[in-house]
Amino acid sequence: MVIQHEPRDAPSVHAAAETLEGSGRDASAESAANRDATAAEPPGGGFDPEVIRQDFPVLGRKVHGKPLVYLDNAATTQKPLSVLEAMDRFYRNDYANVHRGVHELSERANLLYEGARERVRRFLSAESTEGLVFTRGATEGINLVAYAYGEAFLREGDEVLVTALEHHSNIVPWQMACERRGARLVAAPIDERGQVIPGEFERLLGPRTRLAAVAHVSNALGTVNDVSRMARAARAAGAHLLIDGAQAVAHQRVDLRELDCDFYVFSGHKLYGPTGIGALYGRPGLLEQLPPWQGGGDMISSVRFERTEYNELPFRFEAGTPNIAGAVGLAAALDYIETIGLERIAEYEKALMEYATSRLEEIPGLRIVGTAERKSAVISFTIEGTHPSDLGTLLDLEGVAIRSGHHCAQPVMDFFGLPGTARASFALYNTREEVDALVRALEKAVEMLRV
Repeated sequence: MVIQHEPRDAPSVHAAAETLEGSGRDASAESAANRDATAAEPPGGGFDPEVIRQDFPVLGRKVHGKPLVYLDNAATTQKPLSVLEAMDRFYRNDYANVHRGVHELSERANLLYEGARERVRRFLSAESTEGLVFTRGATEGINLVAYAYGEAFLREGDEVLVTALEHHSNIVPWQMACERRGARLVAAPIDERGQVIPGEFERLLGPRTRLAAVAHVSNALGTVNDVSRMARAARAAGAHLLIDGAQAVAHQRVDLRELDCDFYVFSGHKLYGPTGIGALYGRPGLLEQLPPWQGGGDMISSVRFERTEYNELPFRFEAGTPNIAGAVGLAAALDYIETIGLERIAEYEKALMEYATSRLEEIPGLRIVGTAERKSAVISFTIEGTHPSDLGTLLDLEGVAIRSGHHCAQPVMDFFGLPGTARASFALYNTREEVDALVRALEKAVEMLRV
């Protein structure tokens, strides 16, 4: 028997929720998205992070007796009330498994889950939900493609091209695939500013290149790659292209129709959504050619001991019970940031980055690592005579949360001859006052370390 699913063109998660009678909502209350829109729009129409901060409960807490200054957003972002409430509401009122139930709760859960898939499709401006696969995050999405694409297309002597900027999650899965299939991993070099050298990337796209896998934005340096140019070059070389969008989607508009790549992955927890949820978008015609990478319930249409027939897209790649509440929370997060406006967020973060860069450059002995012409909301740095881990520990005592280490990008650190860097990464709720607090904490830490 073929399992029947909800139509692919499902409503958004919030629209779906509104159709569920008795869902436990107060019908007279404003939606979370509308409430956030009002909060983000102070008198005069400017972007007011102080108002937005009220949506994030954790930002009001103290660490070691000091107000929390959270500057570790490239690792994970904090969650607004609308996301927390959406997931709580789902667990309280609509929780059940999806796709196989005919009872009311299952149907309600299914509306929310498939509504979330449509919400992600609209967020990415993807052509259809057919190629939209829910995953645990960008890492799982890359592993899925590396395994399934490798089985379908990689042959001995083929090449997979990455860049020297990549996160380990966009290196190791391809190494594993190449080892299984007898292919070779090739890395395009970067320059002293932390930028991929365009001519070298294009030169390395040779007749043996099956696929190129590149970061949209570097997590270690904040470098924004020219992925549109990379996509054109890959197509011209007859290669497929995967883009790791984990560090991009919270900071800029992503339009997959314009990018014209073959695969795009991202994680929900880096754009104000929950952990354990993300998405892979693949061209449906290409996904159809890939074998499933996990077996189990829901990825099949029929099972016999003699033969199993696999389900249609995207369910073929979603074995087992999915993270339903995570999808609901992800959709709420997308509603939140799009209500504020990605363009407004990008403009605000650009100004904040410029201010932070100028303030950090005032600290004697501080070196910013990664000075690309186009950067996202990340500043990696070292201070002469101090270890990044010591800086991170001392800043924590001042309530300032940054990341220190190699940032799962050891080839980047090797290129610069560093064991690691300290990294401050910014989000829509960070302020100039928090940048000032970072600078004060760094100055105090340096003074302590040099005594």
